[in-house]
Amino acid sequence: MKKEILTKNFSVFALTALFIFTINSTAMAAGLFGAPQTVSKEGGGLNTAIGYWYHEDTYKNGKEHAVRQNEIYSQVAYGAKNIWEIYGRIGLSDLKIYDIFTSTNPSTTTNKNNFEENWKFFGTLGAKVFYPVNKIFGVGAFIQGTYYFSEFSDAVAGISGGTPFTTELKMENLWDANFGVGFQATLPQGIKLYAGPYIYYSSARMFLASDIPGLEYANGHVSVESKSTVGGFAGVDIPLAKGFRLNIEGQFSDRFSAGAAVSYTY
Repeated sequence: MKKEILTKNFSVFALTALFIFTINSTAMAAGLFGAPQTVSKEGGGLNTAIGYWYHEDTYKNGKEHAVRQNEIYSQVAYGAKNIWEIYGRIGLSDLKIYDIFTSTNPSTTTNKNNFEENWKFFGTLGAKVFYPVNKIFGVGAFIQGTYYFSEFSDAVAGISGGTPFTTELKMENLWDANFGVGFQATLPQGIKLYAGPYIYYSSARMFLASDIPGLEYANGHVSVESKSTVGGFAGVDIPLAKGFRLNIEGQFSDRFSAGAAVSYTY
């Protein structure tokens, strides 16, 4: 009886949490969170993965700018008993920031509006725990953080007050941190469906090498941060052949992020 009451109350909490988190303005986090239940062997062991993530977000400091990233990464994880797992990733990411070179001063014109930089290294550390309510349903929690080791930079040229100029905009110390709860249903053939809410924060510093009238970040290092701090995610984890699994996931807010990863359990 107590177990039935606990399961019922938990289901109400899950639906309520999902409703609250999905109606708010949300933000995207970098990388898949994955199914709440681990893919490591029950007795303990390693699994590895390769993945791709398409990420969009909005950063702000007074003005708001849409950000887009394409990320590829390799992951190694260790877990046991189908209830806990720790993992680390190393990968490469590009970065595009829209309309950041648009001048607000009529005397300043630039040769482009968007900031673009190619592949830079990043690292991710994470951990998850899982509790099976029964053979079909379960709930888990995770924490995940990412840091970009290299700064992103892009040069812009133009004319200000009749004088040609060339300068460089840099983004440094870009990082994000995420915490979330996932609810999972296991279907026949070992297919796992999952969804849940998460909280998220991302920050970086930006500065323009020269003081150009009408361009942003010309007055030294300026902190920027993610516009929103909550989001929702959903995905499917599908067993393939001989220890391989396919994980597909999406994260939604005022913008949408999605990706996929193929893992192998040793």
